[in-house]
Amino acid sequence: MVDLFLNRVLVENNWDQDELNTEREIIGILENRILMLFFASAESDMCREFVPVLNDFFKRLKDPAYIEYPKLLALIYISLDQSEEQQERFLKELHKRVLFLAFEDPYRKELQAMFKVRDVPTVVVLRPDGSILIPNAVQDIFRFGSDCFQNWQESADLIERSFMLNEEFDNLNLRSATEPVRRLKYKTEDDKRKKRWWKLWGKGKNGHEEEEEEDRTWDAKTKEGDKGTWRKR
Repeated sequence: MVDLFLNRVLVENNWDQDELNTEREIIGILENRILMLFFASAESDMCREFVPVLNDFFKRLKDPAYIEYPKLLALIYISLDQSEEQQERFLKELHKRVLFLAFEDPYRKELQAMFKVRDVPTVVVLRPDGSILIPNAVQDIFRFGSDCFQNWQESADLIERSFMLNEEFDNLNLRSATEPVRRLKYKTEDDKRKKRWWKLWGKGKNGHEEEEEEDRTWDAKTKEGDKGTWRKR
């Protein structure tokens, strides 16, 4: 699936419209993710009606305000607009984490032909390996909302790594995948050291008590022994 956009330029739908054009950036944003290709046009009433539903679906799976660990999901808008002004107007209605192809990029039409898109809106859902999971998920998103992602995830055999990092589009300097493991390892070792320290401290304390008890027992036996000796005399 990453190969689909290698050597291409993806644009972020933020204020600056940052471009992602290096292999590292494309891999970082698309690898091991379910990819949604949203084919639409500003001229379509159905597309405009679908946008609020899609935005709600997407933010519930990606926005930290709604979910602690954003899901491994990417959404790319493939414009079928007739002008750049129409595309820009439509992008203003879409979530800011959506990616898109520039209007002048002919790859938009190639993707339309590749996935045989004839009607809009169409949401093609792809597995991480690039194969088609759902040819058009518009009805599923309308009916089930973000709940349908769980079924996609299971069908795609997606490896969930959200416990490792909270992904952000604007921060592609990804941490080492082993960092959480190292943290857990060091935390466990610290806990073990603390337990050993408390155990030794407890033994030391008990040891002093046992010594004092032995001393008292010895003194008592000694006194009894002394008394016995005087009685014998």
